[in-house]
Amino acid sequence: MRPHASFHPPAGDASRHPCRLLIVEDEKRLALSLAKGLMAEGYAVDVVHDGAEGLRRATEGTYDLIVLDIMLPGLNGYRVCSALRAAGDDVPILMLTAKDGEYDEAEGLDTGADDYLTKPFSYVVLVARVKALLRRRAAAPSPVHRVGDLKVDTAARRVVREAAGQGGGEIVLTAKEFAVLEQLVVRAGQVVSKAEILDHVWDFAYEGDPNIVEVYVSALRRKLGAHLITTVRGAGYRLEAPR
Repeated sequence: MRPHASFHPPAGDASRHPCRLLIVEDEKRLALSLAKGLMAEGYAVDVVHDGAEGLRRATEGTYDLIVLDIMLPGLNGYRVCSALRAAGDDVPILMLTAKDGEYDEAEGLDTGADDYLTKPFSYVVLVARVKALLRRRAAAPSPVHRVGDLKVDTAARRVVREAAGQGGGEIVLTAKEFAVLEQLVVRAGQVVSKAEILDHVWDFAYEGDPNIVEVYVSALRRKLGAHLITTVRGAGYRLEAPR
């Protein structure tokens, strides 16, 4: 089997550490054209031409963005994207397809793609989309938060106590418990109102007892430690962020 193609900017071009992109596209002329164009923009680019190889490269490599065709031999782009997201990989994915329809776009975004471009497309538009996704990724806060001896990974949706000895390990939370914790941890040290938690964890149409928030906060205190979440009377809750 021929090795995948790699393209790297010439020495002194762009930055010292260029963003690394993976193109998964079975139309070889298009893939080569995109690779050369993106290399001229200062990116390092790898190219593969089928879905299985694309998934392998994406899993084994470290990429800043993937340009992923949908109609691929062997493993289509939807399945590649779904597999990456199921594995917890949040690399930005720009999907390409010759199809044109709302259903296709919805399916692509539902599998976890970040953006969608229908062929034929303007190269200028593709570069603009790539740059926008990379800017968004660079500006995104880290998904891992540390509060005392707790590590909260909002991407993997896991909470781990890093205490030494037998007190450490993963703390299992229900989906709703984690969702409430997430609202507090991303604003650690700030007061988050009960209404804000209801709006984000449930939805605007929720008509049940608003005290349901107290039930989940109590559950979090039992599992994580009573000292961690403070009730600010008349205002809401604050996740304490010890220095």
